[in-house]
Amino acid sequence: MPQGVAARKLRDVSAWESIKRIISRLAGSSPPRMALLIFALVIAVFTSLLMMPWATAAPGGAEFHDAFFVATSAVTVTGLTPVNTAEHWSFPGQVVVLLAIQIGGLGIITIAALLAVSVTRHLGLRTRLIAQEGISTGRLGEVGHLLKTVVICSAVVQTALALVLIPRMVMLEEDLGIGAWKGLFYSVSAFNNAGFVIHADGMAGVGYDPVVLWTIMIGVFLGSLGFPVLYVLWRSRWHIAQWNLHAKLTMEVTTILFLLGAAIYGFMEWNNSETIGEMDLWEKIQSSLFASVNMRSGGFSVVESNLEHSETMLITDALMFAGGGSASTAGGIKVTTIAVIFLAFLAEARGHAESSAHGRTIPAQAVRVAVSVVAMGATVVLLSTLALMTISGYDMERPLYESISAFATVGLTTGLTEELPPSGLYVLCALMFTGRIGIITFAAALTIRQRRIRYRYPEGRPLIG
Repeated sequence: MPQGVAARKLRDVSAWESIKRIISRLAGSSPPRMALLIFALVIAVFTSLLMMPWATAAPGGAEFHDAFFVATSAVTVTGLTPVNTAEHWSFPGQVVVLLAIQIGGLGIITIAALLAVSVTRHLGLRTRLIAQEGISTGRLGEVGHLLKTVVICSAVVQTALALVLIPRMVMLEEDLGIGAWKGLFYSVSAFNNAGFVIHADGMAGVGYDPVVLWTIMIGVFLGSLGFPVLYVLWRSRWHIAQWNLHAKLTMEVTTILFLLGAAIYGFMEWNNSETIGEMDLWEKIQSSLFASVNMRSGGFSVVESNLEHSETMLITDALMFAGGGSASTAGGIKVTTIAVIFLAFLAEARGHAESSAHGRTIPAQAVRVAVSVVAMGATVVLLSTLALMTISGYDMERPLYESISAFATVGLTTGLTEELPPSGLYVLCALMFTGRIGIITFAAALTIRQRRIRYRYPEGRPLIG
């Protein structure tokens, strides 16, 4: 081997080893910052790909703010877009969007942990603790196994959805290639709660076909439960007594919100001729269930949100803010956060010192974290709504709806996203990034120093209420 080639290979190996040491040190010292960095880099890569001339249907390529917004929306599995996905992007561009959805759907914690595995060949204790906090199975040693479960579960569920959607789409489109592509795209988009559609006229393009709608509903519902719950369901099946507290609370609150949301939506829109008022009884029920599932993160819609009554939009705001399960492809403040706060309220009303559920005590720290998540989420939504109101000139209704949809990574829209200038799009990008990273993870990633206070002040009791 020539001396120059050997020296060059030695330098390449040395550079790679240096990169591995830097990544390993960062992953071990601050997994949240590592996750934030990975997500930002992934968005940058997909932004670059979407700006390529071959990514758009029309010549000239995409503008930066459109490419950046769609890349952020896809990686954060939100579904908001300032352009029509079916018409603006070419087939290679749509493939890029699909890959971004798939990578984003795996979750930040999973990506960070897998990177740590690939670099260090094992999970360090701190990385395991962070991973277990986000996707807990009850025992620290199961974290590595759960990471494999995440990938396998995604593949199995999306394959099952595709086996139903592809033949049906081929039948509806009357074209093998187009039908197969759309069936595959909707399988990935549904399970990852992305809400991207590649019909130019949205879900109306499938003619409210029950097979398509119910398959997408099932995919969105499973994706919103979270991998910890899917892991428990796979391991314990329907032996509810063997479920852990997280799985029980997630299933209970998810079911309540699903049925309550469908009932309220159907009641409020039953006679609205611009939404479901002209449909027959079965289609009204189906559309109400479909809307309820997608309000909490799916982002698919059979009717335009801006045609709904203001009261319906307000209920949708609340359900979007609630979101889905922890460590899932859904966003929002998470259903377990709602459960913990409700249990704390119930305990306070009953005069109990501690809150509990299913024979387990909820620690005070969990209550503080739940309250912090709601408070910080509400603050972020408030500030972004004010910004969008200033930029767009609209009253509160549409900017609030769009802000919550972006923060909760839902993807439902009143059409405001398409009307916003680049400054408004960047506000929504920041919201989607913050919402997908997670308020607490985002805050921890920006914390430069962490200090443990070794003293305690005397207690003071301010008056409450």
